[in-house]
Amino acid sequence: MEDTLEVYQRPSDVQRPLGCFDAGTKPLVQDVRTPRPAAPGRRERLDDEYERNGTGTLFMRFEPLAGQREVLVPERRPAVDSAEAMRHLVEVCYPRAEKIVLVQDHLHTHKLASLYEAFPPEEARRLLDKLEVHYTPKHGRGLNRAEIVLGVVRRQCLDRRLPAFSTLTAEVAAWQNDRNAAQVQVNWQVTTADARVKLKRLYPILAPVKNK
Repeated sequence: MEDTLEVYQRPSDVQRPLGCFDAGTKPLVQDVRTPRPAAPGRRERLDDEYERNGTGTLFMRFEPLAGQREVLVPERRPAVDSAEAMRHLVEVCYPRAEKIVLVQDHLHTHKLASLYEAFPPEEARRLLDKLEVHYTPKHGRGLNRAEIVLGVVRRQCLDRRLPAFSTLTAEVAAWQNDRNAAQVQVNWQVTTADARVKLKRLYPILAPVKNK
């Protein structure tokens, strides 16, 4: 936990940009019957029956110091897609950076070993050398700011039935452009010192050392 909190305290550095990364899914659901529109005193009515059209994947990259986010939407979610997202991070987002500081959780598809499943060893090693990864604690995924931003896009943009992959990508792109234009930040004020006070129950209690 303290490792993640200390990373967030680092000053802005164009040679070592800080990014947070997370992934999620969105089921694609098609209405079988046309919904009844909302009217005065009556909410929109959806029939319980629907048709599944697969699942879309969201790879969220959030740069907390700049208030910028990017959502990649591939059609699957295997480890290979995660590896492609890492290559996009290195080659497209920060091509001139010496090292990319990345905060993410321990989800198995986020493991950097996935780079070797997707690319030749030389390419995987080249990408790994550009990354400085900091994993959030196993039960502390909320420390990942990208997960917070992913929750925002779900509430503001994806909290309804979306019928197709094209609809998902269009909705996410519009949300991303609007939030980036406003440079919306994540209100984060927790420091390592705060954590040691507020979460002291999580720290071990050391017995005093007795002098011989």
